[in-house]
Amino acid sequence: MKTNLPLDANRLWADVMALADITDPARPYTRRSFTPLFLEGRAWLARRFAEAGLTTRIDTAGNLIGRLEGTNPALGVIAVGSHSDTVPSGGRFDGIAGVATGLEIVRALRQSGTRLNHTIEIIDFLAEEPSEYGLSCVGSRGMTGSLDSKMLDLTEPSGETLREGLRRVGGDPDRLAEAKREDIRAFLELHIEQGIVLESRSLDVGIVTSIVGIRRIEVVFQGEADHAGTTPINLRHDALVAAANTVAVVRRLAEQLAGETEDYFVATVGILTVEPSASNIVPGRCRLLVDARTTNPVLTKRFVESLDLESAAFAAAAQVSRTAFETLSDGPPVACDADLRAALRQGAQDLGLSEIDLPSGAGHDAAFMSRISRSAMVFVPCRKGKSHAPEEWADRDAIAAGAAVIFQAVRALDQSLSQDAS
Repeated sequence: MKTNLPLDANRLWADVMALADITDPARPYTRRSFTPLFLEGRAWLARRFAEAGLTTRIDTAGNLIGRLEGTNPALGVIAVGSHSDTVPSGGRFDGIAGVATGLEIVRALRQSGTRLNHTIEIIDFLAEEPSEYGLSCVGSRGMTGSLDSKMLDLTEPSGETLREGLRRVGGDPDRLAEAKREDIRAFLELHIEQGIVLESRSLDVGIVTSIVGIRRIEVVFQGEADHAGTTPINLRHDALVAAANTVAVVRRLAEQLAGETEDYFVATVGILTVEPSASNIVPGRCRLLVDARTTNPVLTKRFVESLDLESAAFAAAAQVSRTAFETLSDGPPVACDADLRAALRQGAQDLGLSEIDLPSGAGHDAAFMSRISRSAMVFVPCRKGKSHAPEEWADRDAIAAGAAVIFQAVRALDQSLSQDAS
């Protein structure tokens, strides 16, 4: 372990582990957004924020924010954060480590008697992971003016709208415009790599160059439920046949596009709902959710156009209707800010840490924050690149090293951004 780190690695680690322990015991490590467990985790975080001397609030977009005023609040805000929600049976570090990093940076600043010129905020964004309403990055969308009425009308399986869910967790959809920020000058986020580059090369940190764009598309096929034993094959209107062919073509198109260019492109069907879902009933309705990610929006356009044509053809061949082909969300790829990346790189070098430039194949709140502020990210190694699984693991020292890099960058940016403003 590096011994010259300007923060307390054990204290940071204790926070990560304590928050991770607030989980569904039957499905570790699960703390889904909008659930009672999520609210329990939020309450724990709010107490820790207050103990660190932060003024704490939930904005109208449902983001938990801890604030420490700078000596010159007119300069604006340097923000650090991530998210505390998880995917089902997710990990202990994805999102959590980024929020805990911000908290530890504030404590380290106060412990050293350092007060920044800029105000510093620690942000726990609402629902960075895809929520039960079918939308991800809910809080950062709201903070950047990217959460519209159509999104607020999305429903989860029991029928509750996102609008209602947002109100339930402390936000206010009727005053959503108040969440949009114009005072954030820099946003920094720590995250586990979710890949194997850093671990395989024994490197300490990755300085993120860009974040992929993500488009999510809903496809629904409507057929007719029939008896699986008595309905002849040629008289069936099997929605799953059209859906299965669509799943296969998603894979084929992704392989084709990824092989044609050096740009990054992947696509996945992560949700497939079959109704009535019984072994002796011909499926009457199927819903798919397609997740397409790329660094080049042209590839997404080609993918969607081809998927539209082919899925419609599959519906006709299976004698069913395609009742929906709709984009639920579409976030373009973004480049991380060059000046912030330079500050992070210098911070790593000052601490004697090895670093490398890396793109992100996963989406992050930093991508939305880039719409209103300079944004950048630091990756730290995770074991075997495993993420979104109970086995997800990052070492204490790895997280501390990444947090220290952001700590160094925050102090440097406090000076350089002050000079830019003068």
